Amino acid sequence: MGNKKELILETATILFAEHGFNETSVAHLANLTQSAEGTIFYHFKNKNDLFLAILENVKKGILDEFSGYMGQGRFENGLQMMEGVIGFFLFLAGKKEQWFRLLQRHYPYEFARSSEDCRAHLEAIYNTLVDLFEEAIRRGQHDCSIRSLPERKTALLLFSMVNGLIWFKFHDLYEPATLYDELLAACKRMLAPDG
Repeated sequence: MGNKKELILETATILFAEHGFNETSVAHLANLTQSAEGTIFYHFKNKNDLFLAILENVKKGILDEFSGYMGQGRFENGLQMMEGVIGFFLFLAGKKEQWFRLLQRHYPYEFARSSEDCRAHLEAIYNTLVDLFEEAIRRGQHDCSIRSLPERKTALLLFSMVNGLIWFKFHDLYEPATLYDELLAACKRMLAPDG
């Protein structure tokens, strides 16, 4: 039974990311997963409950991916850690495109206006990502590779820059890889110690 639930979650993630929440029917999901609609509703109370489970999966997946990457401990200082976070964020957005496409859609934020659970899941996902940027800034301020800056605000700005490139990619407006060197150079200028 657990495998069927995972298959439903994975398939729904792809469908919601590619077509949108409202445009994806439970009947289509049931057909693709070779499940009865009743099986879907056995695992999830309704379509919104399924969506919340997907957000929880995305948050856990992002945490697991970054924990594995950061656990390698290959950074000499906070500035190198920041470069690593940026590079891995862009890599992960390509590797797990459906997660980030889903987060780029309008529906999650529309749903969050009326659902405290959805809002909490989205905040947890974004806090997980911004915390990584903030951790690198703190480390860099401690080892003097990054100048004194407001940590959270700076982390939010850096996250927004990188996430903006991902938005461009998913809307077929610009390829982030072509701006990678310029992005890192801008971040280094922003973070470099004075003098």
